[in-house]
Amino acid sequence: MLSLEAGALRERIAELEEVARRLEPGPEDREALRAPVVRHSEEFYAGLEEALAYRVTEDKGVGILAVPIPENGIGIDEALEIIGEHVDRPGLNPASGGHMAYVPGGGVFASSLGDYLADVGNHYSGVFYATPGAARLENLLVRWMADLVGYPESALGTLSSGGSIANLTAVVAARDAKRVRPRDVERSPVYMTRQVHHCVTKAMRLAGLGEAPIRGVPLDDRYRMRADELARLIEADREAGLRPWMVVASSGTTDTGAIDPVDEIADVAEAEGLWLHVDAAYGGFFLLTELGRELIRGLERSDSVVMDPHKGLFLPYGTGALIVKDGALLARSQHYEANYLQDALSSTEEISPADLSPELTRHFRGLRMWMPLVLHGLAPFRAALEEKIQLCRYFYEELGRIPGMERGPYPELSVALYRYVPDEGDPNEFNARLIREVQRDGRIFLSSTTIDDVFWLRLAVLCFRTHRRHVDLALEILKEKIAKLEG
Repeated sequence: MLSLEAGALRERIAELEEVARRLEPGPEDREALRAPVVRHSEEFYAGLEEALAYRVTEDKGVGILAVPIPENGIGIDEALEIIGEHVDRPGLNPASGGHMAYVPGGGVFASSLGDYLADVGNHYSGVFYATPGAARLENLLVRWMADLVGYPESALGTLSSGGSIANLTAVVAARDAKRVRPRDVERSPVYMTRQVHHCVTKAMRLAGLGEAPIRGVPLDDRYRMRADELARLIEADREAGLRPWMVVASSGTTDTGAIDPVDEIADVAEAEGLWLHVDAAYGGFFLLTELGRELIRGLERSDSVVMDPHKGLFLPYGTGALIVKDGALLARSQHYEANYLQDALSSTEEISPADLSPELTRHFRGLRMWMPLVLHGLAPFRAALEEKIQLCRYFYEELGRIPGMERGPYPELSVALYRYVPDEGDPNEFNARLIREVQRDGRIFLSSTTIDDVFWLRLAVLCFRTHRRHVDLALEILKEKIAKLEG
């Protein structure tokens, strides 16, 4: 191995340090970088009211590929220009109040301040020993969500990057708690409806359960799981010598916003000894409202629940949560030990979030959730959530005034299904053209889905910036595009 003599080594280290110190700008340099970024973001905010919710472009941001990673860097103004042109401009604008597709989130401003501080301090929240306050803050948020669901003090959980990882962690905890071993998988059925989010079946595969039989529980006419059919399927599997172990319900499906009757499902799960997991990634935070508590019942009887703060709390993408009623089962499933962490293992005053999650090195994402909650309090979140339910109901009622419009079930939360039925021609083909026209227009962004071979349009109201004027605009654009296509 080549090495330098002592004097030359010191000289080389000094040379390297001089270049490496470019990564540590001083106060004036930090201000010179920060000020244009703040200005760029303020210009973005200033243009939000008039900005398109979706912009169709020919280039689709391909220009970003023409910008090489340079050896010596570029200026901040040039970097921001590249972002504005190739990232901000084309495609979906998820910050827009006109974004009423899929399940919108938000990106409340106070969260960006939390992320800024988390990135500057680079605090590590995974292990209590490393940053006790950060670990306590995230555990406090989990406890608050557990109380919201109605779980006992034994509950534990984790903040994740989203519902996908949260659901994966729940499936693994259930698998381990029910002792589903590799040789048992093919004989261990799981019960869910076809409306369950696809990340759950993906989680099954990632958890080594890809060969487990998945029983599709029939739905009622509102796309909700039928508890009586669940009981029938379990009984049939037991008679066939199989080993049922988990049922997955939904509190707010992505397709239709349907809420499964968790209380009735819990009766079956408890009688049969099955783990009941509820994916409430979309619907869970509606529990903050009186309307939501009337609609979502029985979550406290589940064994685990997923909630997405980047949906119902309007936080930036990358913020999910899992809570498990018997937290010891989650800890047993996720706990680890390593020699290099022996110092951390001596700190047992508070549980470490990394002991409850697949993630070890992780972002201090709790600060982006804590900051808006403590700065604003819960009142505006409650109001915004109820407003979204009422806006969806308003939209549904107004649709009934449009001749030829067919509506799906009355919305339970803030998702509505609808389609236009023309006098002639294939309704599916017509609505496929209609959604393309709406998206090409760009002033609002709506989406579609297909259920039982019927092509439906969807309205999903959850962005905190969406208000009645956006819904009224959506109605006007639908009428305008229908008239154009009919003409």
